[in-house]
Amino acid sequence: MEFGYPVLTTLIVFPLLAAAGLFFIKSPQVTRAYTMGASILELILAIPLLTFNHSADWQFVERAHWVPQWGLEYHLALDGISYLMVMLTLAILPLCVMCSWTYISKRVKEFHFCLLFMTAACVGVFAALDLVLFYVFWEAMLIPMYLLIAVWGGDQRRYASLKFFLFTLAGSTLLLAAIVAFRITAGTFSIPELMLFPFTFQFQFWAFLAMALAFAIKVPMFPFHTWLPAAHVQAPSAGSVILAAVLLKMGTYGFLRFCLPLTPQASEYFAPMMIAISIASILYGGAIALGQEDIKKLVAYSSVGHMGFVTLGIFLFNLRGVEGALFQMLNHGIITGALFMMIGAVYERSHSRQIKDNLGLGKYLPAFMGFWGLYALASLGFPGTNGFVGEILVFVGAFQKSPYIGACLVPGALLGAAYMFRVSLKMAWGQPSCAKTWPDLNTREWAYLLIPACFVFYIGLAPGLFFKVIDPSVEKLVSDFKQRNTVEQKVVAAAPVPAAVAAVVVPAEPVNN
Repeated sequence: MEFGYPVLTTLIVFPLLAAAGLFFIKSPQVTRAYTMGASILELILAIPLLTFNHSADWQFVERAHWVPQWGLEYHLALDGISYLMVMLTLAILPLCVMCSWTYISKRVKEFHFCLLFMTAACVGVFAALDLVLFYVFWEAMLIPMYLLIAVWGGDQRRYASLKFFLFTLAGSTLLLAAIVAFRITAGTFSIPELMLFPFTFQFQFWAFLAMALAFAIKVPMFPFHTWLPAAHVQAPSAGSVILAAVLLKMGTYGFLRFCLPLTPQASEYFAPMMIAISIASILYGGAIALGQEDIKKLVAYSSVGHMGFVTLGIFLFNLRGVEGALFQMLNHGIITGALFMMIGAVYERSHSRQIKDNLGLGKYLPAFMGFWGLYALASLGFPGTNGFVGEILVFVGAFQKSPYIGACLVPGALLGAAYMFRVSLKMAWGQPSCAKTWPDLNTREWAYLLIPACFVFYIGLAPGLFFKVIDPSVEKLVSDFKQRNTVEQKVVAAAPVPAAVAAVVVPAEPVNN
């Protein structure tokens, strides 16, 4: 409010107003230009966020009574964890508009409406500090994402969109049950207040299971990942970019914002299971990606592996692990978003996503393959790129926790290199079919590929600024987690565990890193 206007509310409301303005436009070209202008203006309105001070305090706080009778508040704020996610969301919107400029030719107005609506909902998810407000935004983003797949997707779009909707709706139902349980037990929906409430271990046990399943579906973690490849392959390029860059991060953000602070004892109790599932996601995603002949499906399965590194870093409960998880969240959004935009660009030329139909591009599309090579190296964590920073931090955190956990990550990293080199070598040096007649990158494509490339190098070579942003919040999160677990460790050890689950869950050792 010190800037003369409520910054976060403006960033949520403005895209909605811009989306409403689309209904007064008839020309597709004007629609595209209008949405591009709105996305740039959204970034301009976010300039006050650059004054974010490097502390663990809630910043840009907006709080007002919403439904006082039910204890609901309109409460928005950012810390170092949510700040990067909001900035990533705002940066993705203009890139989505640019990569869809010629890709989308039907229902252009409705398509851009969905993009703007999605942006508003995503900013709300990362900024909300009231559980019900968070849930409203969480559910709101389902509608435009479902439409992006169902209306502008591929031949199997109905199957993919329905599967996406049913999976995420099932998780949302469990999340709603946990929200109601928190309100009944603690008497508030305020997330900062709930972080201080001493919940019993029995309550934390069931609340964690409900929330963790909802977030695991959203990430998605193995074995709840089956909706993701179908959704990515069928979605238009912009839909895949938003899905990979922003929506998947909502699941890992939920682990950081809710599971660790609100249910710390249960989080530690279930940590061995979560670490095992994360490792399974890394190895499974990499192994399946290695055998794919569809470029888009390959990148989709790679997301399962990359997000496995994120969830693993979170449940290591040490500073390096959580830092690495946050860097991976940001870097995966940049790298995978760029790869999906490039897949869309080559699809416009070859009208195929099969590797065999996109061979020999190195000679005839050198600029395209130059960018592809950069993002492929960043994806496999090559030193000097942003992918290396997050991956090495997770490795350090894993070896600090246990050398056995660290050793399990090595095959995952090798698989990442194997599938990215395989597809890149074939696309660059294979025998071309029709590539001789394809044009190389145009000005618009250069623009939307150069922007993420700058961040690949900047974060990879000089990540200090990003450490300053996230470290205070991460240090507070880890410190509070350890403190609450230390105080109530005896309660955790003595608490009865339901027999149906005790057989498959092994209690974790106390956090000592």
